[in-house]
Amino acid sequence: MRQTIRFYLGEDLCTLRDLSPTLTLLDWLRDRGRTGTKEGCNEGDCGACTVLVVRLEDARLNWRAVNACIQFVSMLDGAQVYTIEDLGTADAPHPVQTAMVEQHGSQCGFCTPGFVMSMAAYRKTEGASADDQAIDDALAGNLCRCTGYAPIVRAMKQAMAAGPDRFDAQVEAIAARLTALQDGESVRLEGAEGMLSIPASVDDLAEILLADPEATIVAGATDVGLWVTKGMRRLKHVVPIGRVPELRALTRTPEGLRIGAAVTYQDSRMAIAELLPDAGEMIRRLGSTQVRNSATVCGNIANGSPIGDGPPMFIAANATLHLRRGAERRSIALEDYFIAYGKQDRQPGEFVEALTIPVPARGAQFRAYKISKRFDQDISAVLGAFMIERDDQGRITAVRLAYGGMAATPKRASGAEAALIGRVWDEDALAAARAAVLEDFAPLTDMRASAWYRQTVAANLLTRFFEETTGGVQARLARTGGLVHV
Repeated sequence: MRQTIRFYLGEDLCTLRDLSPTLTLLDWLRDRGRTGTKEGCNEGDCGACTVLVVRLEDARLNWRAVNACIQFVSMLDGAQVYTIEDLGTADAPHPVQTAMVEQHGSQCGFCTPGFVMSMAAYRKTEGASADDQAIDDALAGNLCRCTGYAPIVRAMKQAMAAGPDRFDAQVEAIAARLTALQDGESVRLEGAEGMLSIPASVDDLAEILLADPEATIVAGATDVGLWVTKGMRRLKHVVPIGRVPELRALTRTPEGLRIGAAVTYQDSRMAIAELLPDAGEMIRRLGSTQVRNSATVCGNIANGSPIGDGPPMFIAANATLHLRRGAERRSIALEDYFIAYGKQDRQPGEFVEALTIPVPARGAQFRAYKISKRFDQDISAVLGAFMIERDDQGRITAVRLAYGGMAATPKRASGAEAALIGRVWDEDALAAARAAVLEDFAPLTDMRASAWYRQTVAANLLTRFFEETTGGVQARLARTGGLVHV
């Protein structure tokens, strides 16, 4: 049992013994004089605090842009962190820094370090493209209040065409450093501000939670981080799970895809999209690159939010949730996990271990639609996810219509489903489903949408689903003028 946190900041090894379990990386960096990392929103929205976190995964270096404002220092054990101060010097700037200067990409300059770090990370992304849409997606988590996006995009294109950066010559050295940190030991720290437990195996995690069921599991901290930075909550015992190899597993089988509790949306996106092609487009709009690099699929489920984007999609796909308490394991239909607002079917000391998405039946049609005020990086007002199966005569043999934002939990539209079973998928069936879905939910009016808007959208999404599943994929492309991005 190790009693220190170890990671690299730039080229320097940091060994921390006395540490608040919820101290954010942003606060820690600025206290150390790394003031290039800025505090803007302090909630993971603006990207001004973006840093690079490098981890050794499957014998390869994984470079991720993350929001330092909601990333706890305690989550960085075994990693290497780079800030804007590490990229280059006045005599030897990083290619992104050179491009930003030459393309006049900086105006007031406050957001610039975050943009530069996101751009540097994007250059490290396998298969990164220099087309406008790909760059916009990569930088959607960085906001420029001076509206200098056009020169920033030009700088990104220039940087993509530039030669190697100084890190390309250090791959072996970085990998060796991180390998030396992988000792397979669990970590335990206790101090005046709380307790920190970092399990090295899923069995260790099970033991920790049996001993202290009130401990707070942290996967990506994109939600828990806000409890601290905005809710000012004090967490007595924090348990980061990012070092548990069993929970980082993404396993494909003939039956489906099993996603461990520590697998991020970014790491699972392509695999999910292989099963559910429309899910790739929805995940593209879930948060930002920085958020998807940290947020986990199972964490989005475990916190039980009625407006989480993942749960309705996976409920429509008939996913199974795997839970563990001590040595005991059980599996339940994902939809049964959500009991009421703020209440889930999880016993004290029990935790989400994985999610399994089954392979859809041959001929099944799946769609997921996110409705929000902003296209990028916004919380959904309504999310609809639908799966339909039909026989050779065109009659509906199975249907799952799931919604988020319409009730206190992610929920299926049971009345609309009943109105469709056994019918031919035609205009009359659509009309029956539209009428029934209005009776399935009594949504609230809040800052994101009125109850009337939510009900109207819920019905209209069924119409969109009908058009797309009866008119082919071109129906969607013709109507939106866009492409389905995987």
